[in-house]
Amino acid sequence: MDKKKLERYKPLKRELLMIDKQISKLEERREELPVVMGKVQSSDHEFPYTERRVSVQMIEPKEADRIDREIVRKRARKRQIEEEMNGIESFISAMPEGEDRQVFELYYLEGMKQREVADIVGLEQSSISKKITTYLQLSYNS
Repeated sequence: MDKKKLERYKPLKRELLMIDKQISKLEERREELPVVMGKVQSSDHEFPYTERRVSVQMIEPKEADRIDREIVRKRARKRQIEEEMNGIESFISAMPEGEDRQVFELYYLEGMKQREVADIVGLEQSSISKKITTYLQLSYNS
């Protein structure tokens, strides 16, 4: 794990919330689509299986398909984001309990500034950056 990956956690969290809202809006739009008459192919249930076209009520198919494709695309991106966030969370949760882990949780997962983390942990702001760099170098070398 490196700093760049860890620093992506907060923007990923924001993007995840945004995607959830977008999916909800798309689902609402899909529910509001007009109902139209359409033709579908059918066949008799018994032999001879004669094909025929039947009129049915359906939501507007072209717009519904477009919305469905967009929902699928958004859900795929959501899964990617969740996977990346889970990787970051797993890395931090695998750290031994203690000050280093607390610093990582507050700084990366909670999105606090180094000054805020330093105040909570009881260290100088410069110590926070050093702790992060040192831990990442040690975990990368081991």
